Amino acid sequence: MNWLIEFLQTLLLTVLDVLPIAAVLIGFQLLVLRRRIANLGRVLIGFACVIVGLALFLQGLEQALFPLGTLMAAQLTAPEFLVTDGSAVLDTIPWQDYFWVYAFAFCIGFSTTIAEPALIAVAMKAERISGGAISVMGLRLTVALGVAVGIALGSWRIVTGAPLEHFIMAGYLIVVVQTVFAPRMIIALAYDSGGVTTSTVTVPLVAALGLGLAAGVPGRSPLLDGFGLIAFASLFPIIAVLAYAQIGAVVKRTRGSEDKP
Repeated sequence: MNWLIEFLQTLLLTVLDVLPIAAVLIGFQLLVLRRRIANLGRVLIGFACVIVGLALFLQGLEQALFPLGTLMAAQLTAPEFLVTDGSAVLDTIPWQDYFWVYAFAFCIGFSTTIAEPALIAVAMKAERISGGAISVMGLRLTVALGVAVGIALGSWRIVTGAPLEHFIMAGYLIVVVQTVFAPRMIIALAYDSGGVTTSTVTVPLVAALGLGLAAGVPGRSPLLDGFGLIAFASLFPIIAVLAYAQIGAVVKRTRGSEDKP
């Protein structure tokens, strides 16, 4: 029965969170536009579905994704590695020995991004508007690869304790340079790609991974080092999409010059 009580509490909090949104929408419809709400019954049913769905989603995060991400990070960073003679336990582990942590971070970043509904929606819109010049799967794979590299690099930063701001400043400096030389049609889409990756599927696991990793690595603080992976997940897709467009432009120019007599 504890799970039912927790769900009801989550449901009540979700209702309180959604009420301001409903008040704004209904208030503008009735007071500003001065029009009746069309299909009021369907709208109310839709709001009810949104509330129940959000409550179930939040409950699922607490019951599954957050614990799973934390558990995986704790298992991958367990410091109970014995020395060769079996006489002592190492208190610290060199960052090179966290290979499986980086591999897991890469895989979880790639897989969650591929399944991200927001990215799928943006990729479908981009393909439709570009007339097929931008493919759905091509954009999804490029963004997912960028997130994977970013999460793996962010995990390495947590393990080594390197300053977060150095990575972010260097990354956005690269983005600025890429923006100058990238095809204009891809720039806005690349910047949006960084935002759509940090959504419902990616954030819970990535956040739990960062906190669990910082808690499991000796000398790291979850508060100081555990956060920041989401920033990597937002930054590196921009770099990846801009690089993909630039490489494509170079290949196109090369083929064009080869076709000329």
